[in-house]
Amino acid sequence: MSARSESDSDSAASPAKTTLPSHLLHDLRSPLNQIIGYSEMLSEEVDGEPSESLVADLDKIRAAGHRILALIDHHFVSDTELSRAIPTDENEEVAAPDSSLLKQRPPLEPGHLLVVDDDPSNRDVLSRRLRREGHVVEAAGSGRDALECVRNTAFDLVLLDIMMPEMDGYEVLRLMKADERLHHIPVIMISALNEEQSVVRCIEAGAEDYLTKPFNPTLLRARIGACLEKKRGRDRETLLFDQLGENYKRLQVVEELRDDMRNMIVHDLRTPLTAVILGVDMLEKHGDLNPAQREMMAIAAGGGKTLLGMVNDLLDVEKMASSSTKLQYEELSPDSLVAGAIEQVCSLAEGSDTRLVSDVTPGLPFLQGDENKLSRTLVNLIANAIKFTPSGSVTISVFMEGDDFMRFAVRDTGEGIPPEAFERIFEKFGQVGSSKKVGTGLGLAFCKLAVEAHGGRIKVESTPGVGSTFSFTIPLLARDQ
Repeated sequence: MSARSESDSDSAASPAKTTLPSHLLHDLRSPLNQIIGYSEMLSEEVDGEPSESLVADLDKIRAAGHRILALIDHHFVSDTELSRAIPTDENEEVAAPDSSLLKQRPPLEPGHLLVVDDDPSNRDVLSRRLRREGHVVEAAGSGRDALECVRNTAFDLVLLDIMMPEMDGYEVLRLMKADERLHHIPVIMISALNEEQSVVRCIEAGAEDYLTKPFNPTLLRARIGACLEKKRGRDRETLLFDQLGENYKRLQVVEELRDDMRNMIVHDLRTPLTAVILGVDMLEKHGDLNPAQREMMAIAAGGGKTLLGMVNDLLDVEKMASSSTKLQYEELSPDSLVAGAIEQVCSLAEGSDTRLVSDVTPGLPFLQGDENKLSRTLVNLIANAIKFTPSGSVTISVFMEGDDFMRFAVRDTGEGIPPEAFERIFEKFGQVGSSKKVGTGLGLAFCKLAVEAHGGRIKVESTPGVGSTFSFTIPLLARDQ
């Protein structure tokens, strides 16, 4: 008899592959998963016992299950699936999971797990293995039962079978990820099928991972450990975020109490402080005082008035910061604003080498604003410029910026401000640490709040050793309050 050709031999060795329906493949693999799973667990239980023949027989049962599973994949699974390797010899041993690897690994921190599978034996195999790892395990036999469980109990991880009647795993996963209360629970999808499209679909739907039956114990342990670690990391982040939120709320309450107490004390200071100032003034006018005594009374009156000004500044800053101050709008002339502000501070420049220069663009229109707030803003800025400019010039400029805004600028040739202090100086009680000329730290805070209340913006430009320019914009028309 003539020998068969090589092509005939190849054809005989590789018969045409028949593709079985997914549900049939699933039903074929499920009992094999149970055979392999139970035999693996029995082998681990008797490992090290005298009955070596029992261990060997269990390993043969498990190996036979793997061979049947591989044959099913080889002959009946489409090429689009991720096929398992088929033993080339029916006597070839399939490597058993190395139980020593499991024993050598550090124990996992136990988690609260939910196993979802419509087959009771599949649930039992997986649940028993997970309990051996120390996890607390509950089981559900359907998609609806699984949803009820996760809604009523806090789980760390859900192991969810895909192919189930009525409601499959895809639908359960979709509903969990769409629920604000459940979307944070990690899900590992489980199937007897190893289809690439199924894996992609699950991951895109929000699953953490994907496992196929029968499970490799080492791989199962590693995947569950990774998911639990990620879950606990997210839980720690959520807890820290919640704690930060609570601490912030408590801090706000403390700050409000502090501000209320400070405002109450400061407000109550005005009455006795006003009485002291009036008493000193009366003594100075009607008392029989010698020149030295009159000088001391004048110093006391000046100090009292300065302190009263600080009290008023603090109360005004607090009112504007809480938006409880309403602006009193009226038509204002920029020339008059600048002239009035210079008149109030010109005495500060007397006896020094500092010149005050007014540079108001001619023909500027009137603007709508609160005269008291804008005048005090200019006075504060000019007074600061004089204080930090022992010699040189302080120039007050006003010009249009676009069609709707007017800019006021106070430029000095003083010591300047370091860039890192630009934000701090506009805060309440903010100071430039290197300066020896310290104030209350309220003047610039008042300026910022007054300008922003008008709908404008204030800024500073400065070069240490060269000088500074404080400027602010004010809209021509009043803003809605």
